[in-house]
Amino acid sequence: MDPTVAVILDFVPWIVGGAVVISLAGVWASVHNTKQKIKNGYPLEGMWGQSLKPEISSEGMERVRLLTQENAALRAELSSMKERLANVERIVTDSGYQLSHQIDSLRDKDGVN
Repeated sequence: MDPTVAVILDFVPWIVGGAVVISLAGVWASVHNTKQKIKNGYPLEGMWGQSLKPEISSEGMERVRLLTQENAALRAELSSMKERLANVERIVTDSGYQLSHQIDSLRDKDGVN
C-alpha cells in the first residue's frame, strides 16, 4: 500500500466522526429551537415559511382585541405621566420655587414659623 494512502486512511475515522457530530448538533439545534417555540407560544412554520396552524379562533381574536385596548390605555397613562413629570421638572427648576424654598429653609433654621 502506498504510504500516502495509509496516512489518508488514518484520518477517515476522524472525518466520519466529525461529520456525525456536526449532523447530530444540527438535529439537536432544530429540536431545541422547536421546543423553545412551542414553550414560548410562537407559531410553528413549515419549510417555506407557511404557518402549520393558520386557523384563527375567536378566542385568539378576543385576546388580540383585549391586548390592543390595554396597550392603548397604557400608552395614554404613559403620556399623562410624561406631562406630569415635565410640569414637576419645570416647577423645580423655576427660580421662584428655589427662592421660596431657600426662604423656608432659613425660617426653619431661625425657628420662625
